[in-house]
Amino acid sequence: MSDAPDSKLAWIDAYLAHLRGVRQLSPHTSAAYARDLHELAKLVAAQSGALDWDKLDQHAIRRLTARLHAQQLDPRSIARKLSSWRGFFHWLGEKTVLAANPVQGVRAPKRAKSLPRALSVDDAVQLVAPSRPVAGAAPGPAALCNRAMFELLYSSGLRVSELAGLDLVPGKDSLGWVEAGNQEVTVTGKGNKRRTVPVGSAALAALEAWLAVRPAPTDGGNALFLSTRGTRVSPRVIQQRLQSHGVAHGAPVHVHPHMLRHSFASHLLQSSGDLRAVQEMLGHSSISSTQVYTALDFQHLAEVYDKAHPRAKLK
Repeated sequence: MSDAPDSKLAWIDAYLAHLRGVRQLSPHTSAAYARDLHELAKLVAAQSGALDWDKLDQHAIRRLTARLHAQQLDPRSIARKLSSWRGFFHWLGEKTVLAANPVQGVRAPKRAKSLPRALSVDDAVQLVAPSRPVAGAAPGPAALCNRAMFELLYSSGLRVSELAGLDLVPGKDSLGWVEAGNQEVTVTGKGNKRRTVPVGSAALAALEAWLAVRPAPTDGGNALFLSTRGTRVSPRVIQQRLQSHGVAHGAPVHVHPHMLRHSFASHLLQSSGDLRAVQEMLGHSSISSTQVYTALDFQHLAEVYDKAHPRAKLK
């Protein structure tokens, strides 16, 4: 590279001017690029003692990335920095004799999978428990339908699509149905895999109350749960009803059907410790999909420990 050592940083300034003038990036975005590139310059100088852009290779960039990761920088932030660096070296290669873009092919560390949100046992029970009726008023069909759906979601860990697909009685083309006598629900999950899951007594009682007032479907169908129009309820409507129910009952977080599925799995695992049984009930094809709930279980235990143990925290 032909420029003198004291002008190495000038390439960064020239690139930033290019971003502002040619690519018309906003001041905010340009400032982010500037921070990332000046950080690169500091990292390179600290590691090699000199700022020689043309001597950087993939191994050097990987070492810098590992250093950022060791500083516990978020993988998303590292990915953004690599993108900034990659763009700079691509532009520099057009302006100078650069053997290759040293950032090309270098990836940020994988982001850790976020744990699914689950309600506490008390919050879950309070959410699906029947509301106290207004004096002299009995719950209407809509309220009874909602209660039966929410109880079943939490009782059996169903996906919202599986719940919506339940039929009143099993038929030739049925995707799922409840057998109250056997205390079981049969559903067709992902990959057209059918499974049978136990149903708790509270869910069965709620279901019985709903069936006592369930009107005949307007489309002549066989759906177990109906919309206000008398047709099969959709997953979206179930989501909306549960969200409104959660807000009305003071749920501590935004509630959605999959959260009840997470709560079912987490609470079952806390009580039984049987990962294989939970896997079967959730319909997971791989045990690794179910293992996330062991982390939830440990998280729950850690929270209990932090709150209860006298030596959990230094005074």
